[in-house]
Amino acid sequence: MTPQSKIFVAVAGNIGSGKSSLTKLLSDHYGWKTFYESVDDNPYLSDFYGDMNRWSFNLQVYFLSKRFNDHKKIVEGTESVIQDRSIYEDAEIFAKNLHDIGKMDQRDYTNYVELYRVMMQYLQPPDLLIYLDARIETLLKQIARRGREYEQSIPRSYLEQLRENYASWIKNYRLGPVLIIPSDEVDFVHERGDFNRMLLLIQGKLLELGYQE
Repeated sequence: MTPQSKIFVAVAGNIGSGKSSLTKLLSDHYGWKTFYESVDDNPYLSDFYGDMNRWSFNLQVYFLSKRFNDHKKIVEGTESVIQDRSIYEDAEIFAKNLHDIGKMDQRDYTNYVELYRVMMQYLQPPDLLIYLDARIETLLKQIARRGREYEQSIPRSYLEQLRENYASWIKNYRLGPVLIIPSDEVDFVHERGDFNRMLLLIQGKLLELGYQE
């Protein structure tokens, strides 16, 4: 295998699974450039959680557009990058779930999926996808801990539906290598030992891919 000095890693996972925290920790460790999910500067997110039926299509198109631009910059750039949530999750998890639970009507969903499929023709997948798998209790605890006001009203049932979609998606993901990390019993943010154990798993996968720092 030819050694490679540039790598594109995406971190996937449900709301509250620790994606952003792991993205920052790995960026600090490896010196990778970061692309975070648009949350604090998102013009639709707060409205969406107040009225999902009204704002679901607007929010998902915003996320899709932002993620497509980020993904394109990552692939075309020369630096190693770690991305907080992938474009695939926008469509395969969140938009699909909103349609399934009746929060996005068929016309908007069909329009969205057609746009997503066009975008997919132009994107090179990540070299590695890290999936943080967490139980609902863990997600609720971490959502409460970080204290974003608009997230506190997220129903448990919504997280459960997302988790089911994640389980199906990750089982059928074929775009590249995947590393699944159960994150319920580890506190990689506050416990250095837990992070180091996680790092060993990730480092092993990177070596398999031929990545050299």
